[in-house]
Amino acid sequence: MRRRRHGYRNHHRAPVTTAATPRGEEVTNVRTQVDNPIIDWRKDDDGVVVLTLDDPTQEVNTVHKGFVAELTKVVARLQAEREELSGVVITSGKSTFVAGGDLNEIVGLGGEDAAAFTAHLNHIKAQLRTLETLGIPVVAAINGSALGGGLELALAAHHRLVVDAPRLQVGLPEVGLGLLPASGGIVRTVRMLGVRAALDSVLLSGRRFRPEEALKIGLVDELVGSADDLLPRAKQWIAEHPEAAQPWDRKGFAIPGGSPSGGPLFAELTFLSSTLRAKTAGAPVPEQRAILAAAVEGAQVDIDTAGLIESRYFVEIAIAPIAKNRINLTFFDLQRIKSGASRPAHAPVHRFSSVGVVGAGMMGAGIAYAAAKAGFDVVLVDTSLEAAEKGRAYSAKVAARAVDRGQRTQADADALVARITATDRIADLGGADFIIEAVFENLALKAAVFGEIDRVVGQEAVLGSNTSTLPITSLAAGVDRPQDFVGVHFFSPVDRMPLVEIIRGESTSDDTLANAFDLVLQLGKTPIVVNDSRGFFTSRVIIARLNEAVAMLGEGVPAASIEQAALQMGYPAGPLQLLDELTLTLPRDVREEARAAAEAAGESWTAHPCHAVFDRLIDELGRVGRAGGGGFYDYDEQGRRNGFWSGLAEQFPNQAPCPPLRDLSERLLFAEVLEAWAAHAAGVIESSWDANVGSLMGIGFPAWTGGVLRFLDQYDGGKAGFVARAEQLAARYGERFRPPASLVDAAGRPELSA
Repeated sequence: MRRRRHGYRNHHRAPVTTAATPRGEEVTNVRTQVDNPIIDWRKDDDGVVVLTLDDPTQEVNTVHKGFVAELTKVVARLQAEREELSGVVITSGKSTFVAGGDLNEIVGLGGEDAAAFTAHLNHIKAQLRTLETLGIPVVAAINGSALGGGLELALAAHHRLVVDAPRLQVGLPEVGLGLLPASGGIVRTVRMLGVRAALDSVLLSGRRFRPEEALKIGLVDELVGSADDLLPRAKQWIAEHPEAAQPWDRKGFAIPGGSPSGGPLFAELTFLSSTLRAKTAGAPVPEQRAILAAAVEGAQVDIDTAGLIESRYFVEIAIAPIAKNRINLTFFDLQRIKSGASRPAHAPVHRFSSVGVVGAGMMGAGIAYAAAKAGFDVVLVDTSLEAAEKGRAYSAKVAARAVDRGQRTQADADALVARITATDRIADLGGADFIIEAVFENLALKAAVFGEIDRVVGQEAVLGSNTSTLPITSLAAGVDRPQDFVGVHFFSPVDRMPLVEIIRGESTSDDTLANAFDLVLQLGKTPIVVNDSRGFFTSRVIIARLNEAVAMLGEGVPAASIEQAALQMGYPAGPLQLLDELTLTLPRDVREEARAAAEAAGESWTAHPCHAVFDRLIDELGRVGRAGGGGFYDYDEQGRRNGFWSGLAEQFPNQAPCPPLRDLSERLLFAEVLEAWAAHAAGVIESSWDANVGSLMGIGFPAWTGGVLRFLDQYDGGKAGFVARAEQLAARYGERFRPPASLVDAAGRPELSA
């Protein structure tokens, strides 16, 4: 299980995996006065103290309160004995250097903790300032990933050595958790790289850098070939630089690129601020604005004052709900999924080696690439060899782009493509462990394809369908082994989208569900588990948003206002733009399938206000989306958007007054949340973490909310506040916003948490 994803991480007890600590000559090993210390003190005969970070209570080192307490003692000892020391080397006894801070400490912060936590951060900064001003050289010997607080510790050293290992990463990724660096990361990167470079390259991007990339931008100073080279080279550097000091502690220091207070940099930062506003489109991203402010303000004062500024911005962000939502969503919920919380616990873990993909169109080709990239042998089948080869060529194209970016060697790219066998013969699937059908979204077609597949594959092969809406139970009815049939819904483009929705049919066995879960993890993607229902979870939730946007258009709301309402709420793209990409016929096809199923079951069918708008656009106006030459937007010959179609204003004239922007934004949010709640209440999706992560990774629900179900509890007034607002929207815009009895009941019972 991969866990090292963020600069801050959970503080948990776990078995310790210890990597060999670099050793030099014969030493006298002297420990700090702590049983099983987190920081091992060893003074060598040359006067160099080697501090090895090796927390006995954790799988990885993190910057928790116990770590800080021990660091304080070690720094005090270094200060007391500095006249006897020639230098300090900081390294790790684990496979990582330091993974970052303690997320439990962060999510537990409230307003009443602000003063105490500010003092705690300033205390950490004081220890790092003492370390870098000891008057003796300090070297960080980084043998594994150093993220967040781990890199901040290393930045306080005078020289940073890093093992040039392909999986090692360094960076300050806090922005991805809705936070900002809190232990001098902003202060020191600004002084090392300059304000603009630090913001662009490191702080606002939250990028994790490979060793060579980190060296190039200046986060680290030197690469070594292996962990065994770290200590000898560190000692050599110490001997060569006995008077080492930080650049900002030397007389005459100036921040690279100049001060933000005037001159060219002032104009650059003004442009950067404008760019940030344009990029975020007004979405709630307080951490990015806080990073920008802390960097600019901190660059105009001394380093210690800059540290105080950084602390205050951090605490302001950390005690607010958005950061907690981001942490819960992108770390804790994701950790639950990756640890198998939704996987049948008793089923043995299965490792697959070969995958068969039927259908070499956009989705099938993408799935084949993902499988080959993960090391699987892939058989890619289509109705003609030409079509299958075209699908295989897609992998060659994506792999070539990775080579151009330096992310893959040409030999690796060639090997990846070679793992894919293109064929027009279903019989060639015979040896595959897991079959994934990815043909056109049509029940009869998929049933016919599985009839052929079932005759040629082995009895142990898992049968999977990449469908976004069609019920798995109905598809499984056409095969002899419905217990081995499961839905595996990938998202487009497969090579970039991290989510896979696993759908359990009525007959799907626990072992089959577990096998699908294991396959998705082996593909390096994130699985969520849902039960069978038309549209499953993600499709029905996103369609609720898209339908609401089209209903607004039909009411005469300007298209630009609809798109802006979505962007300002934090959606990655406007719903009309997204519909053009998907094609307008897709939601209509889904609607007609659902209507037919309801009528066949003798159930009532309720029309949505968007239906007439879709029909008019498609049938009367011939606007079907980007693939058809135009939808809500116009496109040039190369398929690039050229702005809204001029006919929209004529066909759907604006009405005054336009509804408030808040109403427009919340109609999109509430449409999705109400649909998600209905799916959750009906047992379609059982866990809130699957719903929250699925809504973020699969359909772009705004990350600041913490996910589609957490939004209920985070709305002003909690579930009761949400229900009251939904009733208001229902009175203004229609019964589809009327909260169901199950939600009203839950709102009156706070112990019912989504």
